[in-house]
Amino acid sequence: MSVETLRIGFIPLVDAAPLVVAADCGFAADEGLSVELVREVSWSNVRDKLNIGLFDAAHLLSPVAIASSLGIGHVRVPLIAPFNLGLNGNAITVSPRLHDELTAAGDGDIADPLASARALARVVAERKARGDDALNFGMTFPFSNHNYQLRFWMAAGGVDPDEDVRMVVLPPPYMVDSLTNGQVDAFCVGAPWNSVAVESGVGRILHFGCVIAARMSEKVLAVREQWAGAHPDVVAALIRALARAGTFIAEAANRTTVAAALSRRLDVPAELIARTLSGELKLSRDGKTRGDSRYILLGGDSTNRPDPVQAAWLYAQMARWGQTPLSDELCAAAQAVFRPDLYDLALRRAPAPHDGGPRDGVGAFAGPDFTADVGAYVAAWRAQRSGRPRLSLVR
Repeated sequence: MSVETLRIGFIPLVDAAPLVVAADCGFAADEGLSVELVREVSWSNVRDKLNIGLFDAAHLLSPVAIASSLGIGHVRVPLIAPFNLGLNGNAITVSPRLHDELTAAGDGDIADPLASARALARVVAERKARGDDALNFGMTFPFSNHNYQLRFWMAAGGVDPDEDVRMVVLPPPYMVDSLTNGQVDAFCVGAPWNSVAVESGVGRILHFGCVIAARMSEKVLAVREQWAGAHPDVVAALIRALARAGTFIAEAANRTTVAAALSRRLDVPAELIARTLSGELKLSRDGKTRGDSRYILLGGDSTNRPDPVQAAWLYAQMARWGQTPLSDELCAAAQAVFRPDLYDLALRRAPAPHDGGPRDGVGAFAGPDFTADVGAYVAAWRAQRSGRPRLSLVR
């Protein structure tokens, strides 16, 4: 195997950890790889530079890999995802004012996502009756779990995310400033930016993403299908390096080392990152905490092996919200983006047994279990859109 330095794009998020650890802790070098990690601000930058060949690989939103391969929202560039960088890791953070409104409107504990979604519906109705502006909710990209988790949550409580609120696209590092400046009332983003908002006193974490859906493929290692075909040994070596990094990250004894490496790359305090890795987060500046072992998962076969069921669920969300037509052919194409076969081949081992996760592979808090019959699953939801969702872009 002979290869020049691999240029890999990433966004400053905790779920870039397998890439950071592989590059900075020697696992990539052990596989004969030289890796240059290139920090970017927006997902569109990462996608475009990967698609035109300025990046060899990328830390990428899982739905973006699917959308690019299907030609949705941009030119069609087939991508594959031979390694899942992380499961979960998102949270919904709201301004203190909106948190107070939800608490006042809630019928029950708003730590329950169904109770909070119904409270949001009451807040929205009251604001409309007063003639107030619609609430603004920030998310990172139209093709993202941040978008789909917000929509799933709102719709479960009777809120129409295309009519009752404004969905605003923001790069992850800009979320906290946008909440501080009142451009948004809430956002859904990956770690560490929810915790940064809490530490700054401008936000309160309402829900972890793993409460909306217990198991979600959040980021993947994405490479162009054509490039992967021309460099199979490099892809295999990169998978092995990332798998070793994932195993290292999963060991609690290595948390200080991992947090320090990420702190240097993300410009965020290592202590905050270490809390993120532990799954024990401060919800508000007064010190109230919440812990969940599923909050963010970064290492191990059950996390890192791509799961086509996850790709199918993401495709179902695209279809539910009018981003793509619904067809068996498109669903199959979406699932083909996730490549567990390449993962297994690189590591020379059989698939790990089921790890006791949700029975349908997703574990959403509301609605029917996910099913292989994606058409029936989508039809089961009353909140569907035949047109493209209206999104606002804040730069």
